Amino acid sequence: MTNDDNNVFPMGGFKFSLLNEFTNEGSRADHVDILEELRMIQALTQQRYKALQYLFASPIVEKRLEVLKEIQKEHDDLKAKFFEERAALEAKYQLLYQPLYTKRYEIVNGLAEVEGADIDEPEVKGVPYFWLVALQNNDEIADEITERDEDALKYLKDIKYTRTTEPQGFKLEFFFDSNPYFSNTILTKTYHMVDEDEFIMEKAIGTEIEWLPGKSLTEKKDPNTAKQTIETEKFDSFFNFFNSLEIPKDGMGVDEEADEELQNEMEHDYDIGSTIRDKIIPNAVSWYTGEASDGESGDLDDDDDDEDEEDDEEEVEVEKEEEDDNYGLDDDEEDDNEDVNNPKKRV
Repeated sequence: MTNDDNNVFPMGGFKFSLLNEFTNEGSRADHVDILEELRMIQALTQQRYKALQYLFASPIVEKRLEVLKEIQKEHDDLKAKFFEERAALEAKYQLLYQPLYTKRYEIVNGLAEVEGADIDEPEVKGVPYFWLVALQNNDEIADEITERDEDALKYLKDIKYTRTTEPQGFKLEFFFDSNPYFSNTILTKTYHMVDEDEFIMEKAIGTEIEWLPGKSLTEKKDPNTAKQTIETEKFDSFFNFFNSLEIPKDGMGVDEEADEELQNEMEHDYDIGSTIRDKIIPNAVSWYTGEASDGESGDLDDDDDDEDEEDDEEEVEVEKEEEDDNYGLDDDEEDDNEDVNNPKKRV
């Protein structure tokens, strides 16, 4: 093995150079820990290759591995077919959902009326603040909505989801009525996925919001006369969701802290987008009424869950009565503790 070979180690098909010389003692001290970690990885990698060499030294083991690879390929082919058929099935049902979403849109926005709605009361158009309330009743989304955002989101008329194929991913469309905050009627967020099944995101393309003068909810610009510059103050806002996010073209790895921050931001952004896609849009009325909860994965609890909950409550009550008997509590003491021990359901 040459000296050059000692300074590199293979990992995942790439070679990383080990820097053995530094321009000064200060830089050596800064990098000694990194070098030690790299040498440890090199040693582990060499052990891995020794194990592989041992396995392939046996013809019968090599033959078994070849058969296992064939089995793996059959599995991967079936998995690819599963994803293909699932995508086709999802596309089919997205089309079937559309008439239902259209009816919902018309009722929510007062474009269609339901039977028995001619009750003698002050006229109310549609369902007020439908999407704002639905979004706020989801804890994850509610954390993104500030008090300043609420009035702007009252103008939200509809949210739509579309699967994209080239490139693969999905698009969210937010439809707004005319409002005093921005001139856009549609704000979009499109996710480009490297592998949607493995949830690997390449980038998220947002919309540049055309804020009306002095109405921006995401930032405030103040001229600094002394410095002859404009200072920008950033605000937390749900509308930051429409910013674009992308992995730099030159890749990651230069600034570890910045890389981690970007990765966390992209993961959080995808979580928000997928929550709106998978939970809010399909079950919007249940989020509006508060019947849905954050513990669900898009479907409401069924009767079996309700029965289990009732059984649990009965068990708690029986245990309480047994404890009361054991401690000799009389009826008055039970009444005093009744409010404390009575469980309440979250609506």
